[in-house]
Amino acid sequence: MQVSIACTDHNLKRGNGDHSKQSATSPNVVNQARAKFRTVAIIARSFGSFTPRHISLKESTGKHTGMKYRNLGKSGLRVSCLGLGTWVTFGGQIADEVAEQLMTIAYESGVNLFDTAEVYAGGRAEIILGNIIKKKCWRRSSLVITTKLYWGGKAETERGLSRKHIIEEIVRAMTYVINQGMAMYWGTSRWTAMEIMEAYSVARQFNLIPPVCEQAEYHLFQREKVEVQLPELYHKIGVGAMTWSPLACGIITGKYENGIPESSRASMKSYQWLKEKIVSEDGRKQQAKLKELNHIAEKLGCTLPQLAVAWCLRNEGVSSVLLGTSNPEQLTENLGAIQVLPKMTSHVVSDIDHILGNRPHSKKDYRS
Repeated sequence: MQVSIACTDHNLKRGNGDHSKQSATSPNVVNQARAKFRTVAIIARSFGSFTPRHISLKESTGKHTGMKYRNLGKSGLRVSCLGLGTWVTFGGQIADEVAEQLMTIAYESGVNLFDTAEVYAGGRAEIILGNIIKKKCWRRSSLVITTKLYWGGKAETERGLSRKHIIEEIVRAMTYVINQGMAMYWGTSRWTAMEIMEAYSVARQFNLIPPVCEQAEYHLFQREKVEVQLPELYHKIGVGAMTWSPLACGIITGKYENGIPESSRASMKSYQWLKEKIVSEDGRKQQAKLKELNHIAEKLGCTLPQLAVAWCLRNEGVSSVLLGTSNPEQLTENLGAIQVLPKMTSHVVSDIDHILGNRPHSKKDYRS
């Protein structure tokens, strides 16, 4: 199963107020760059059989690994509830040998979803991921690979989403790709709810194929979109959520409690914005809340990162949470969130909400 993500300049909706909002984890400079990375399409390619129209949306558990599998939105595509991301790490922060170790641990733990992008490490992340799959001789039909498209190269014909590159009109192009047998599903990333709904309406109006999921940032300190906007889309048109940055670029691990470690992401020159966020007043307030949350983790017999990942997974609208780790120990720890998920009772979630004080308000609670 292969999934590709295509990005374009964010000009789908003129005058939409959401476009001017700050990113939860970056300042103006980075936010301007990320704005071009918001329009994304996901293509899923499978060599297996098609799923019947009437499908089960129930969560299932791997017999040998304990990994849980969910449908991507209300489609028939089954993905592991935890996936492995390659942003910053593959081709950059870690050696190829470590990347292979991470993928091996993830695969043997039941992970079938691996996320990358053509821009990650100048394209090396995709190459490394592909080489590892080839070397390990894993069945191609057992994998779901996601990759994001936009900043493909320096030439004008190598960038953007024109039909020369990938698409001219996203919905029509994704339908074409699927009809040609190159894909089975497509979705979006960093789109507003209005844009996703418009894509769905266009698909229905012209007998095209609508998106099945949205890839969105989601963690303890970033909740509005996934908990208020996406649930309505899930229940109305079946769009699920594939979320990323469950540990807020490492902030939720607690490693920044006493400063910026030399080997951390925030110490990297290109992540000065993250360092500034951590040492800001809001950053200090977040660290104080993390100390309180750590007490809940201790009571549950887990680590703070495991609690944070399990907290993301407890949302029924989340199909899969993408993990980003730089060493095998971190990955093994984060995968342990599967065992914490059953402990996420309404009482525990309520205690977490009380500490965070940021539960978004919605007209209807779709999780009930």
